[in-house]
Amino acid sequence: MKVVGVTFIRNAIRYDYPIAESLRSLLPLCDEVIVAVGASEDATLALIQNLAPDKIRIIETVWDDSLREGGRVLAVETDKALAAVPPDADWIFYLQGDEVLHEDNYPAIRAAMQQHLPDARVDGLLFDYHHFYGSYDYLGAARRWYRHEIRVVRAGRGIYSYRDAQGFRKPENQKLNVKAVQAHIYHYGWVKEPAAMQGKQETFNRYWHDDAWTEANIVKADAFDYTGIDALTRFPGTHPAVMADRIARKNWRFDHDPTRNRIPLKDKLKALAERWFGVRFGYKNYELLK
Repeated sequence: MKVVGVTFIRNAIRYDYPIAESLRSLLPLCDEVIVAVGASEDATLALIQNLAPDKIRIIETVWDDSLREGGRVLAVETDKALAAVPPDADWIFYLQGDEVLHEDNYPAIRAAMQQHLPDARVDGLLFDYHHFYGSYDYLGAARRWYRHEIRVVRAGRGIYSYRDAQGFRKPENQKLNVKAVQAHIYHYGWVKEPAAMQGKQETFNRYWHDDAWTEANIVKADAFDYTGIDALTRFPGTHPAVMADRIARKNWRFDHDPTRNRIPLKDKLKALAERWFGVRFGYKNYELLK
């Protein structure tokens, strides 16, 4: 079984992405990892070059900054990495630059890839998510945080990145047939030094919206204000070992009182419907196989 990892990144240092930790968490599960490194205004390329040159293959790219709708440029960059996957690969393991794997989940992930490899129905594997916010102590608790996403896909089927690179599709815009894995993706996209988080907000929203929208909706500030969040819960578990140094270096403070969460009424009603009647709400970019 050959597993090839793929990801893309640009300006990782400037915007405080845990890309080094992400790649270190991915390497033990892969025979090779392909990184599409966009031309950056910082030392991102050197950072990736020095991580694991024996297993990481770098593709230098240039982002099309004119793509201003729906985060499309992120999918374009993902597809550049996907196109470089060798033809003898069995699985492609995709992580974004702010996503990290926990070493405790490695056995379950390896077992799932082995188990489902002979089953031609299976296009990919579906993971659960931990979305951290503000600090490494809190998880997003509102329904707007997506709960599942595909992060392993079958190689050789023409699978491509979909919309803003959160998910995947097969040729002719078909959803993937997937099996669930008992493993989490640790998403740290909303845990950054506040100045870096503010810079990311001002820059990355331009890949979804035009200048008029950005000017009207993104507050200009020196640092991001994390206190406007609606609902968080305390994280009771442990973080991936590769995150230990980054967590120890955290130089800002953020606290939240979960008893003061502001959960919209519609979210409460949906939660009750799921609990009582088994109804599932929300966008689902896959077909879950039984």
